Formats: sequence, C-alpha cells, structure tokens
Amino acid sequence: MSAPLDGVRVLDLSRLLPGPACTLHLADLGADVVKVEDTGAGDYARSLGLPPPGGRAEPDPPSAFFRMVNRNKRSLALDLKAAAGRDAFLRLARRADVIVESFRPGVVDRLGVGYAAVTAINRRIVYCSISGYGQTGPYRDRPGHDINYLGYAGVLDQTGVSGGPPALSNLQVADLLGGAMNASTAILAALFAASRTGNGTYVDVAMTEGALAHNIFALHAIETLGHSRARGSDLLTGGVPCYGVYATQDGRHLAVGALEQKFWRALCEALARPDLVAGQLATEAAGEAVRQQLAAIFAQQTQAHWIERFAGLDCCVTPVLSLDETLADPQVRARDMVVAAADGTRQYAPPFRLVGHTFAIARAAPAQGEHSAEILREAGFSAEEIGDLAASGTITGPRRAG
Repeated sequence: MSAPLDGVRVLDLSRLLPGPACTLHLADLGADVVKVEDTGAGDYARSLGLPPPGGRAEPDPPSAFFRMVNRNKRSLALDLKAAAGRDAFLRLARRADVIVESFRPGVVDRLGVGYAAVTAINRRIVYCSISGYGQTGPYRDRPGHDINYLGYAGVLDQTGVSGGPPALSNLQVADLLGGAMNASTAILAALFAASRTGNGTYVDVAMTEGALAHNIFALHAIETLGHSRARGSDLLTGGVPCYGVYATQDGRHLAVGALEQKFWRALCEALARPDLVAGQLATEAAGEAVRQQLAAIFAQQTQAHWIERFAGLDCCVTPVLSLDETLADPQVRARDMVVAAADGTRQYAPPFRLVGHTFAIARAAPAQGEHSAEILREAGFSAEEIGDLAASGTITGPRRAG
C-alpha cells in the first residue's frame, strides 16, 4: 500500500527536539514535511555538540542528532520577519494540511503566520503549537527545558533512589512523550476529523501537561494514601524487593521485574531460595531485609553468568545493557530497529509496524534551504518571483561548509 500519510503536507516551523521528533513520525509515515527555517542560524540542532562553524556556513555534515530527527524532510529557508516572507508562507499554507510550531506563545501571531491568519485562508488546516506550559495560564511565557517541565509535573521528584536527590534521565520524557508523541497523536486525530468534516482545528500541546498526564502511579498513591510516596519507595521505584535494579559481581546490573507471583516464585526457585517467596511485596524493614539477601546473591556472580542462568526462565530478570550492547542485541536486530542512512549514520526505525507499509529513509536530513526554490515552484511561484525572493535575501539556498 502507499504510505499512510502520502499526500499530507506539513509546514514545520519547529527546531531542536520536540517539534522535529513529532514531524519525524509524520515524515516516516509518508507526509511531505517542509522544515521552514530562518535564513540566519536555522535549526541550531545542526551544530549540536559540534565546534562552531566558520562564517555562516553550516556544519557539513550536520550533527548526527540533526540527521536522526530530520530525515525524510525538505528545507525551505525563509525570512518570516520580512513581509514578502510572511506572504510566501501564507501562500504555502493555503495548500498545507498541518502546521507545527514551537515558539513561545504569541510569536507566530506577531509574525503574522499564526492560527488566525492561516485558518482565515485554509479552514482545513490543523495547526499545532508545542510549548513548555501551553498557550494559557500564568507560566505560558516562561522559558524551559525537559528538566523544568519534569520538575513542575512531579515526575523529577519521583525519579531516583531512596534517600538520594532527584535523578536525571538521558531520555527526554517531557520533550518526547509530553511534546512529540502527544502532538503527533493529536495531529493525526485532527487530520481524521478534518477528512470527515472539512474543518481543521488548533492543537495546543504543553510538554509539562504531557508529563503530568502520564505520572499515573504518583497520583494513584495520593488518591489511595492521601500523599505521594517518598522517592524510591513506591511499587515501581524500589519500594519492594521484586521490582528493582541489582548489582552483579563485575559492577554491572540486572533489572528484576517479577511483579506477578508466578515470576517471583520462579526467580526464588532458580536461586534455590524458596524462603524468599513470602517476601515478594514486603516493604520497609522487612522488604529491605529481603532486598539485601537478593543483592548478596546477585553480587556473587557476573552479569554474564546471570544472563545465562535466567535464559529461558519466566521470571522477568534481564540485563541492564549499555546502548552499544542494545544496538547489537539479537531482538533489536531481528526487528530491524536500527537502520543505516546513506552516510552510514545509525538511526532508529519507527517504533511501530504497519502491515503493507515498509519504512525507508527516502531523504537524508536536508541542508538549510536545500529545497527552497523547489518547494516554491510546486506552490505555483514563478521563476521571477523566486528570483526576487532570493535577490532580497527572503529565501536562501543550501549553504555548505567549505
């Protein structure tokens, strides 16, 4: 079958991670995603983790981070602060299905390309704004990053070991779950509704709310006990022996997730410790005693020994792998979750499968402005109009480092 989103046009004004990750999912599903970048720095994820490039040329190639989240997209370098740039964007918006932006609230309206301006000329448009705190409320204009959103959402408070400080994750939960995934879900729902009614809508995604809405176990504790549990003491954060991380002899770790009694019993039998069965869900001092006994057992052998010992047993004991090991893991390889781009960069395949649709990297991540003229031609701009926009600096073509 053709790609599920074949024919869907997306104008993407976002940069860095949440918005580009959202439109990455749409692009991988076949949407024509156009990165609308400014004519200056553009999406500064291009140089993330790289030395500053000389002059105005972009890094060549851009950062691996940029290439990972911007494949299957095209780039238009357009100065929205210029009246001609604004007018050009609105001409593109007439034929678009989706617009995604991640500026602070009010910026796109001041530029003249906000939802009100676009829906006046295209009632089918699905216009999605991704921000830290949403388009309303007392925090709407505050800056922030993933760590700030997780702090406000009560997630950071729950992350870490008992008695320790809040711990950071290298998985940007608020950016990706709260921003990218929530936005793509809402956009697809709005597109479906627009296909039936002919009317699009405005989608307001707040990354803080996205993290908060999935902070389920902490809310469960409040509703049940009247308060959240201390960090590291809830069911899934170290409060019981059957669910936690244990060190091995060689300084590696095992993830024990034996929540169901059958799994815990199988674990205890594999360790020849049937006396521990009753302590599966023990808490406080009793739970700590069971945990210490289990920790002492695992510390006697290497991680490799325990991997072999638990192979084939139904007890939910698995190794804690480094990402290098994960990339080589037979399950990951069998599912083709790691793919190689044309430049050899390893990237993740989409985390879903649609029967009849085969994922492919059809385009490498674009150079800034690589498709400026091409995109405008497709939208009906004449060669003279494109030439005038280029001459005035309202659009630029690709710049490569020499």
